[in-house]
Parts: sequence; structure tokens; C-alpha cells
Amino acid sequence: MHDKSIAELAAGLRGKAFSSRELTQSFLERIGRFNPALNAFVTVTAERALEQADAADGRIAAGQAGSLTGIPLGQKDIFCTQDIRTSCGSKMLDRFISPYDATVIERFNQAGAVMLGKLNMDEFAMGSSNETSYYGPVKNPWDTGTVPGGSSGGSASAVAARLVAGATGTDTGGSIRQPASFCGITGIKPTYGLVSRYGMIAFASSLDQGGPMARSAEDCALLLQAMAGYDERDSTSLDRPVPDYSAGLANGVEGLRIGLPKEFFGEGLDSDIARLIDQAVAEYRKLGATVKEVSLPNMHLSGPAYYVVAPAECSSNLARMDGVRFGHRCDAPKDLADLYTRSRGEGFGAEVKRRILIGTYALSAGYYDAYYLKAQKIRRLISDDFKKAFSEVDVIMGPTSPSVAFRFGEKSADPIAMYLSDIYTIAVNLAGLPGMSIPVGFSKNLPVGMQIIGDYFAEGRLLNVAHRYQQVTDWHRQVPKEFA
Repeated sequence: MHDKSIAELAAGLRGKAFSSRELTQSFLERIGRFNPALNAFVTVTAERALEQADAADGRIAAGQAGSLTGIPLGQKDIFCTQDIRTSCGSKMLDRFISPYDATVIERFNQAGAVMLGKLNMDEFAMGSSNETSYYGPVKNPWDTGTVPGGSSGGSASAVAARLVAGATGTDTGGSIRQPASFCGITGIKPTYGLVSRYGMIAFASSLDQGGPMARSAEDCALLLQAMAGYDERDSTSLDRPVPDYSAGLANGVEGLRIGLPKEFFGEGLDSDIARLIDQAVAEYRKLGATVKEVSLPNMHLSGPAYYVVAPAECSSNLARMDGVRFGHRCDAPKDLADLYTRSRGEGFGAEVKRRILIGTYALSAGYYDAYYLKAQKIRRLISDDFKKAFSEVDVIMGPTSPSVAFRFGEKSADPIAMYLSDIYTIAVNLAGLPGMSIPVGFSKNLPVGMQIIGDYFAEGRLLNVAHRYQQVTDWHRQVPKEFA
């Protein structure tokens, strides 16, 4: 059963080919068998999963099933789950049991989905390789000596190895799309504000966005349908109707105008990846799309702007982790200053500390205007570049990452090299646009992803464009042989 898509599993459940309990047990067995080698799960919630599966079977029997009723999913360990540990991959929250559910979790519960457990991630979503987790690195199922990408590496690895039917991720600067590329799956970062951030532990509040990760665009459409929608508890949530993301999947792409940014295909891009992107774009030409070059002239500033804005917001958000109200508390503090200093020093890992220090500096007196304010101005320029490009084309395509998955330790000693892994994805978050990654082939026996970027609220179009490609190719169906 693990080889079926979410859509196929839903049809099997409705047709009584198998029950949700049988399906859930099958996935739990795979987790028990393969997770020790991958480290994709932080917490497995087997007992709760079986209870939810039984409830789903009851709903199916009563004719009250939806498209996700009884479907086993994994949740990134950044989403609060009532009475279950929510660690955010950090020692700081290792013992934090959430008293409530995040909105995303609530909506999956309402849809009748089954939660198999919480998925590993870079600490507080800070990383591009899943090497910063307190619980150890997640392995890429295509080559366990390589990283799965980050921060949603546990989600990507679990989907690629077929330990879950689908999963949630979050994307602050590429953390859905880059691991999707490295692990050969499909992932979409929606328009900022489309998916509620309530109960999603914050890294950088103006950039963070939750989204689905699955094997195909069709599956992502089903997951996004459940996740999206207005939430009055989130001040950044957008109050607008949620369209049927599955309705237009099979529409043709004749006349689709594709833009290829010249800035995406310059120095630093692996030539093999460039070739695979060209081949994927050629498939769209066969389907009736037109292609033209566009320019995003300020894209080279996206990295510097992001690494001021994101650390600044992280510094503010993580100030609450002080050993008093939230998180790890040191033993036998001498006084309040000692409590703060040692609790935060012991609770946070090196990368989180690095970003807090950078962000605190950027927000300090005398430097706010020079760094943070200037970064926000650059952010507007980047947004304007996209606006101009979308006046000429319908979607933008290019590589998701400049390389395939790299080996453990290869970039961990050089933070700048690590940050450049997200060079093609960061601008999308700064502008608040939707973007997704789909698998388009292999280089050096590792998956390669292509990024598709759309205008605001163009998720339906992106999913349609991706689905049409996946109807004529089978890259999204490839499974690492050890996990087939």
C-alpha cells in the first residue's frame, strides 16, 4: 500500500479495498523497519494513529469521508500538537508538551487524517541540511551519506522513503522546496498568509509559511486544500476564499508563458542541473507553452537581505525561550542573569546562537537603519522585480538548488557555503510569493528539482503546471531501491 499516492489510497479506502487501520499499521511497520537508518521521525505516535484510523474507518462506513479521511501523514515537529512533544528539533524544547493544536493540525484532524508522528528538522528551522537537529541528522534515502536538505529534511526523507503518504513542511527561505529537490519529491510553499501560522513555532514571522510535501502535485493539492484558509487567531492570515486546488489540475498548458530568469543560470549552477532544467522546459514546449528570458536584477541581493531580516526576526522570536516561561532551564542557577545565560547557552545549538547574535546586532541601537531597514527596502525592490516579470509571463522556472544533495559535513564548517544552498529560493520568501519544486531527473544518481514560481495566489496554476509535467514524465514515481 505504501506505493500508492494519496489519491489512490483515498480511492482504496472508499472502495473498502483496505481499512485505515490496515493502512496505518502498514506505514507504522515501515517506520519501525526503516526509520532507524533515516532518523526522519523524532516521535512516533502509534497509539494515537491507530485511534484516529479507527475513527476514520467509522466515518468512511457512515459515508462521511473526505479526500484525506484515513490517510496516514507525518507532521513537521514545528507544529504544536496537543499532549504530544513539540521539540522544533531543539534541546530547548525537548520536554515541551504542547497544551493545544496548531491550526494546521486542527484542520487535518477535522479532515480525518491520521498522524503517524512528528518529523525531524533543523533546530528551530535554521539550516539547509538537517544537520543542526538536537536529535541528530536525517539521512537522504537516495544516499544515506548525503543530506536530505533542510529545514524540512525529516518530512522530505519520510515521503521519499514512503514512510508516510504525505507530510507538512515549513518554508522560510526554501525549507520545503530545497529538501523536496534533494529527495526527489514535490513540495509547495504557498503565498504568505494562505496557511495559518498559529501554533507553528516562529523562526522569522514575515517569512515563515507552512505547506505540503508529497510525491506529486496531485497529492499536494489535496493536502493544501486542508491546510489553507483564514484563521482569526493569526494576524497575518489572509481572509479570502480557498479555491478547489484539484479542480484545474488536468487543464492544458497551451499558451502558458514561461519565464527563465537569466540570473538563475549563471555562475555557480551545476551544468548537469542546467541541462535537466532545459529538458524539463522542453517538455513544456511540447505541451504548447512558450518560453522567454526574463530578468530579476536585484536577485543577487536576496541572500544579504534575507540574512539580515531572518536573523533579526529570529532574535526577537526566540527571546521568549529564557528558562522561565518556555524551554530548557539550567540546574541550580545562581541568580536571574545566570538562569538566562546558562539556560539559553545550554538549550540552543551553534547555528541558532549564530543567527540570534547576528539578528541582535542588526537590531541594536545605531545599526537598525543601516542593516534591518535597508534590508526591508531591498526586499521591496525584489518584490518589484517579480511584479515586472509577471507582467510578461505566467510562471517562472529554474533550478531549485545549484547542486544535488551534498555529503554530511561538506558545508557544516562554512556557514556561507551552506547559506548559498538556498540562493534560488530565498527571493520567493522575501516577496511572499508561492513557489514549488518538482523532480525532473537525476545527476550523480541523486534527484534534481525544478522550481516553479507564480504570482500571488497562483497556487492552483502552479499545481496544474506541475501536474501536467508529471502526467508525461515519471520522475515523481521513482523510489530509492532500498525503500521500494
